[in-house]
Amino acid sequence: MQPTTPQPFAAVDLGASSGRVMLARVGPETLDLREVHRFPNRPVRVGRTLHWDVLALYRGVLDGLRAAGAAAGGRLAGVGIDSWAVDYGLLDESGALLGNPVHYRDTRTDGAAEKVAALLPPRELYAATGLQHLPFNTVYQLVAARGTPQLAAARRLLMIPDLIAYWLTGEAGTEITNASTTQLVDPRTRTWSPVVAARLGIDLGLFPPLRSPGDPAGTLLPEVLAETGLAGPVPMTVVGSHDTASAVVGVPATGDDFAYIATGTWSLAGLELDRPVLTEESRAANFTNELGVDGTVRYLRNIMGLWLLQECLRAWEAGGEPQDLAALLAGAADAAPLRSVVDAGDPAFLVPGGMPRRIAEACARAGLPEPRTPVEFTRCVLDSLALAHRRAVEDAQALSGRTAGTVHIVGGGAHNALLCQLTADATGLPVVAGPAEAAALGNALVQARAAGVVDGGLPRLRALLRATQPLRYYDPAGDRAAWDEAADRITGRARTAREERRDGTCA
Repeated sequence: MQPTTPQPFAAVDLGASSGRVMLARVGPETLDLREVHRFPNRPVRVGRTLHWDVLALYRGVLDGLRAAGAAAGGRLAGVGIDSWAVDYGLLDESGALLGNPVHYRDTRTDGAAEKVAALLPPRELYAATGLQHLPFNTVYQLVAARGTPQLAAARRLLMIPDLIAYWLTGEAGTEITNASTTQLVDPRTRTWSPVVAARLGIDLGLFPPLRSPGDPAGTLLPEVLAETGLAGPVPMTVVGSHDTASAVVGVPATGDDFAYIATGTWSLAGLELDRPVLTEESRAANFTNELGVDGTVRYLRNIMGLWLLQECLRAWEAGGEPQDLAALLAGAADAAPLRSVVDAGDPAFLVPGGMPRRIAEACARAGLPEPRTPVEFTRCVLDSLALAHRRAVEDAQALSGRTAGTVHIVGGGAHNALLCQLTADATGLPVVAGPAEAAALGNALVQARAAGVVDGGLPRLRALLRATQPLRYYDPAGDRAAWDEAADRITGRARTAREERRDGTCA
């Protein structure tokens, strides 16, 4: 029998700059979420290598579970974990971690794409896995790590959320939505591609068995219960452990004719499909086919996202001129539109440091006015993101043959009213903004469904979101012709760059 009293679930949501543990109370008609613990995620550079401080993250998770238990009266109905993609930890034969995981923004993958292309041409790799080229994809990390003592000693590879889950339960598995970001999974069969692994010399035996959202992931170990003060048993459930997979579950759509933009450090913009798009045109457009919950495919393009503005803020603070974000956004709303724009998908913006200078240089190369003030930089970033959102939504529709009548913006960017309005203006489509905590909500909903607290497929889960979560609506406005002209200018530059790379390894 389905319980009528809301049940407490802990949703662990690890992001590139911070981690959160959220307490969700879920019932058939109830979905309440609140943050009980937040902790920083500060990468650490040792020598020339940028690492994740994964033990600090694990400590944050334990502290958060303790806080969630205290708020829920000492007992949780379940725990689920999602995080960013592509990165992993290596374990030895005893299960001990072989060093801190390396950050995807580390430069160790420089040149790895060329090595991979020599073994498996980009066209063949995309036809087999459907994953867009990103220089930090797991296959490039593994090729870059070849010959290192750590990889030689490794007997197990765990993606970041699977590693945390292993420490909490003692049980190892590889969650499928995150596994699909390794560029080793066939999106048609939703299993590993032995052909790709063999061609690249990657041992699939390093990966524990694949698991799907909704599968059991063990129970919290006695020592974890003692550390957190929780009363056992506390089950863990496999959720969409790639945070975007959980975030797409958290899109409050009413049908299937929608586009989504999961915004934060990255903007992940695209469509939810029932089958992958593996055409050469899709590869040339740099779209990815990541696996989603309930057999879906997340057909999307990675865009730099609010990382551009975050890095500008960091640069200004380091230079002794810290800025107030609210004041910048207010000023940007009154600034001249589309005066200076850049290609927000340009990999030149991937690495940290000197972001205002790099944005100004990109504008100068395009023959556009260079932003001079923080307000002008902020408007440049937001206009550029809106244009990138437009391009991704239009391209996804053209390449997949699907149409979208609404754009849903979820994640942290849903709070950015100017970005939401600019996206509506750029796309010419109505925008529904919210929920901001879509990843944690999607995480909790998959747990609750597995526990029998709610039932049904994604439409039922999304109906519960619409009934319980605050949403904001934005209709297109502004000068349509100006957006068209700016989009043509950016698209032309991006097309030229793609054509220059098409026969290389980066297309």
